[in-house]
Amino acid sequence: MAGATRTITINAPIEKVFDIITDYDRYAEFLSEVKKVSTSQRQGNTVQVHYEVDVVKTIRYTIKVTEERPKRMSWTFVNGEVMKDNKGSWTLEPDGEGKTRATYNVEMALGMLVPKAIVNGLVDNQLPKMLDAFKRRAEAP
Repeated sequence: MAGATRTITINAPIEKVFDIITDYDRYAEFLSEVKKVSTSQRQGNTVQVHYEVDVVKTIRYTIKVTEERPKRMSWTFVNGEVMKDNKGSWTLEPDGEGKTRATYNVEMALGMLVPKAIVNGLVDNQLPKMLDAFKRRAEAP
């Protein structure tokens, strides 16, 4: 399974960062590869999130998210096209003076017909862009 972990510092308080990370329905507003997101089956601090993303081709998948306000959000794979597994987390820590240290971790397995180079390219190229988009969103006034 391909995976990656990246940490960034966001110039926004931890609660604001957590709110943006868990506002799934608005992802398409600032993540260019996300075409559509919807949620269902919310029970307490868990929710199913249904994605339609455009990375090389349009892929649809569902994850089950567990929210631990305001420090952590993690997910496990439910089902999807092309994907065999997708799990990961956001871990947030206060970093002084209204800043947040955000660590994003993802592990993903795509189908056998998807070359490993494409999987690694998605992780290596898309991940920094995605983190930058969350950072810009959280730091906006």
